[in-house]
Amino acid sequence: MTEALTPIDGNYLEDDEDDLLEVRPLPVVDGPAPRYERILLKLSGEALAGNVGSGIDPAVVVTIAEQVRDVVARGVQVAIVVGGGNIWRGIAAAAQGMDRSTADYMGMLATVLNALALQDALEKRDVHTRVQSAIAMHEVAEPYIRRRAIRHMEKGRVVILAAGTGNPYFSTDTAAALRALEVGADVILMAKNRVDGVYTDDPFSNPEAQKFEELSYRQALDLDLRVMDSTAMALCKDNNIPIVVFNLQKSGNILRVVMGEHVGTKVGV
Repeated sequence: MTEALTPIDGNYLEDDEDDLLEVRPLPVVDGPAPRYERILLKLSGEALAGNVGSGIDPAVVVTIAEQVRDVVARGVQVAIVVGGGNIWRGIAAAAQGMDRSTADYMGMLATVLNALALQDALEKRDVHTRVQSAIAMHEVAEPYIRRRAIRHMEKGRVVILAAGTGNPYFSTDTAAALRALEVGADVILMAKNRVDGVYTDDPFSNPEAQKFEELSYRQALDLDLRVMDSTAMALCKDNNIPIVVFNLQKSGNILRVVMGEHVGTKVGV
């Protein structure tokens, strides 16, 4: 028998086919319990480009998908917010004269391209995945609905949250902080391309730069360390959600963080 329509945040939506059929999530691997039960992974667009510098590097997407699969296999609920800087940077376009709102909306569309690429790689590895977009585009993604996203995660599905907040002038860092709070994530994992944490300066241009093992929110803001933009950092600070900044390019780092190993820089913990 088909389930009744379910009220979700004021909207009545019919459950999708996976809710009417038996869904078999990845078998949970035996071993120590993860430190975090529900995480939000923030992927920059540059991380998906890898060493190519722009566009989407399929090999990098595969590596990320395999790392996420290993985390899901531990029984961890995963939401992912993706950036779009590998395809389009709204701030850069606005600086050259484009209307800022238009440039930002184009950036949001770029995040959807990245989300679909990641979804494809995850599903090829038997990880049930849903893309939810803050901008309606029903042919390729579900609309973002908080309780529906939580329900997907409870069923063992990875939820990729695209199109930022759906509003111009807000970065995908802010979207990550906001979505983490909305879905009740235990931690935000800030995946960086090549950099293995937070430093006093750019470690590639300044060999004297020192790495922080731990930071308070206030230190990150006062020292302008750019862990994430100030709006996102303030959201995390006001709501006491910890952040871990780590190098995505080192295989297995996502799982190490989830299992409680000291990796990268911890902010607010």
